[in-house]
Amino acid sequence: MRLFTRTTVLAATVVVWVSPLLAAATPTFHKDVLPILRRHCQQCHRAGEAAPMAFITYDQVRPWAKAIKQSVVSKRMPPWFAEAGTGQFQHERRLTPVELATLAAWADGGAAAGNPKDAPAPAKFASGWTIGQPDLVIEMPQAVEVPAAGTGESTYVIIPTGFKEDRWVQRAEVRPGDRAVTHHVIAFLRPPGSKWLAAHEPGVPFVLQRRGGDGGGYVGGATELLAVYAPGRPAAILPEGQAKLVKAGTDIVLQLHYTSNGKPALDRSQLGLVFAKGAPPQRVMTLQATNARFVIPPQADHHRVDAEITLDQDTTLVSMMPHMHLRGRDFEYRAIYPTGETETLLRVSRYDFNWQLHYYVAGIKRLPKGTRIECTAHFDNSANNPANPDPKAEVRWGEQSFEEMMIGWFDVAFPTSLDPVKVLRPEKKAASYPKGR
Repeated sequence: MRLFTRTTVLAATVVVWVSPLLAAATPTFHKDVLPILRRHCQQCHRAGEAAPMAFITYDQVRPWAKAIKQSVVSKRMPPWFAEAGTGQFQHERRLTPVELATLAAWADGGAAAGNPKDAPAPAKFASGWTIGQPDLVIEMPQAVEVPAAGTGESTYVIIPTGFKEDRWVQRAEVRPGDRAVTHHVIAFLRPPGSKWLAAHEPGVPFVLQRRGGDGGGYVGGATELLAVYAPGRPAAILPEGQAKLVKAGTDIVLQLHYTSNGKPALDRSQLGLVFAKGAPPQRVMTLQATNARFVIPPQADHHRVDAEITLDQDTTLVSMMPHMHLRGRDFEYRAIYPTGETETLLRVSRYDFNWQLHYYVAGIKRLPKGTRIECTAHFDNSANNPANPDPKAEVRWGEQSFEEMMIGWFDVAFPTSLDPVKVLRPEKKAASYPKGR
């Protein structure tokens, strides 16, 4: 009798535990899916933004249900490539397991609409400048013609600021003239006296024709990134007390990369700046761990390239932006502290040239004097890389996407009173390793 009673109680317990799962309803669009799209997708997937389709209404989303499932399960969407467990960042676009399962179950269960009354309130997106009304808007003097087809290479435009005195920039935002064809825009600072791109006329768009090189470009001429546009990427907004210095006589150099979409287009991008009220307590400056001396052999599928740079003053890490081209495979930042301790700051295990993401550190990350920043990149120059322009080519440094770059950009903050020259120690010679290391 006791055995029967215990078995009955156990059976009842199992039924109670399982019943919520058995009774769980298939997710619906308005109640379950739309809130996820609002959090992670609609910044790009709406009218006037970079994505080719809008994800606002059920009728817009329903035809893409299976494609959404495939994209999130494969982690191609939302675009976020920082490996979990290596660093904590602002603006993360990582889906939770529950969100991922919800989208998959909705697609597999027939992509039901559900009750529109279950939908959350529509998201409110900023129209116009997201940094607020700029103090200064710098526009390209003339538009760039983007052809309907073909592989576009990077276009450059030099724009003199005309600044007669130093200015401190707290917020900066690039707004493309035509987002449908604009892959990314990088606004560099070219300081007075720089020889980078000196042969080119300001205001006139141009494409560099040379192949290979000694790394001149970014390495020798432009040591500062002011702002970057890429789909889904937030504008550069520094907190109170921090700003970037734009010296008198500085030029803005825009690097623009376009992707043809079957229609001819015109782009005339703008750069908006909001100035700090006077010199801030902390200057934010872009540094780089760069190797421009590599040679990637033909067919190499895992070619390693390393670079490093040592900080000679106490600084605070603000952000990181790895940069490679179409053969880029993965990228890692490490901090080697004066104590000998090593910390992985960022690991991008699936680098994608289509997404020029900037990873802003959450919280305060101190980099004490003597910290060495090491960067390791791997390149896939094999036929297994579908983006590879030519697996038979020996690849070196170059400005164009059919060439390669290895740049570990990172921003640090330090007291404004500190001479930036004293922040760095001389760089050691970087290494390029053979396949497999």
